[in-house]
Amino acid sequence: MTQKAAGKKIIATNKRARFEYELLEFFEAGLVLTGTEIKSVRAHRVSLARSYVQPRDNELWLVEAHIAEYEHGNTQNHEPTRPRKLLLHRREINKILDALGQKGLTAVPTQLYLKNGRAKLEFALARGKKLHDKRQSLARRDSQRQVERALREKYR
Repeated sequence: MTQKAAGKKIIATNKRARFEYELLEFFEAGLVLTGTEIKSVRAHRVSLARSYVQPRDNELWLVEAHIAEYEHGNTQNHEPTRPRKLLLHRREINKILDALGQKGLTAVPTQLYLKNGRAKLEFALARGKKLHDKRQSLARRDSQRQVERALREKYR
């Protein structure tokens, strides 16, 4: 699944994030990666499925993101689910830390992409959806699918 737009090549998306959470505000952060990690990212061997952003020592870290070991690596290959530091301006970090201090807010990774050759993570401040909100999302998606199907049949 690659998509190019203005030097942006999407590597991985977290589809469950939009379903599980109400996404409020988006941020873009750089990632501190080792050499074998960036090679695995460029090979699209990344999963954001169970990952989350966690504050530690006034910094933000990407936790539980799976970047597969580089198959041509050596004995100093990286650990696939190690925590990775996010690179943001201090005022952005402070804003996010204040928001995470509020009850019910969390930071959820939505996309990992390459922008001008550098790995970037898009994440959002989010609030968890209730069960009825998830049902509404499913119903809206199903009705949209039916409308598109009917339009396709009509214009065949």
